[in-house]
Amino acid sequence: MNVLLTGGLGFIGSHTAVVLLNAGHKVVVLDNLSNSKIEVKKRISEITGKQFVYCNGDVRDAEYVENILLKEKIDSVVHFAGFKAVGESVQKPLHYYDNNLIGAIKLFEAMSKQNVKNLVFSSSSTVYGDPQTVPITEDAPTGGTTNPYGTSKYMIEQILMDWHKAEPQTNIAILRYFNPVGAHESGKIGEDPNGIPNNLMPYISQVAVGKRPHLNVFGNDYPTPDGTGVRDYIHVMDLAEGHLAALRYGETHSGFEVFNLGTGSGISVLNLLKTFQRVNDTNISYSVSPRRKGDVAVCYAD
Repeated sequence: MNVLLTGGLGFIGSHTAVVLLNAGHKVVVLDNLSNSKIEVKKRISEITGKQFVYCNGDVRDAEYVENILLKEKIDSVVHFAGFKAVGESVQKPLHYYDNNLIGAIKLFEAMSKQNVKNLVFSSSSTVYGDPQTVPITEDAPTGGTTNPYGTSKYMIEQILMDWHKAEPQTNIAILRYFNPVGAHESGKIGEDPNGIPNNLMPYISQVAVGKRPHLNVFGNDYPTPDGTGVRDYIHVMDLAEGHLAALRYGETHSGFEVFNLGTGSGISVLNLLKTFQRVNDTNISYSVSPRRKGDVAVCYAD
């Protein structure tokens, strides 16, 4: 396959690039480096021993995207590009809707014009909102989102559903991630965000190496065993393999499919923190802050 990865130098995109290259596929990466680093390009090639095409640009530039699809003979797209922080989205909703929604629409328009029918979309468990029951199955209600990030993912899912109805020949897989963590075993790539981390694991890591003074634990009064939020932490390499599996699935199946990508077990923030301290034989300073707007108490996959 000739696969375009939008946001392919980011955390999940870079690990998926490694998996696809190792599986023998041609990889083309489109990334504007808004939350990624150009060094990742070299590191992906070091890990795999293979080269890939890198295009520096914004997915909202429809003409540029069309040219990539045509020039590189793309037959499948994995759409990662998008802002992804729950808390930040509450503070900057217009920023998130502009980037995530407009970017998705421009990409899908370009695909439609160039007759590229295969898409894997990077969605999120946040589309389930505050779940009525856990563990969460794919047929659980969606749409009761609690933050603009989740709402943007939910809206894009609706757009894809309507696009597929209008063009039934499209082959769309929606992957609803739970909480990706970890890094490639080489240590050459991982989650290394620009600025202050918005996700728990890179923040803990930065406290551990002295880059941040302490960790803020948002809320210790949730209805959970230790009062902190419970999430489903899936290793990023397992998540990356899930994208390859979705692309392979699309070679023998057609239509519109939704898959949760999680582990099936929930881990609390304090449990994760204590495990990190034990495994790394280090102490992580933390303080409890009020609950963060947009967060839910418990969320894990079936």
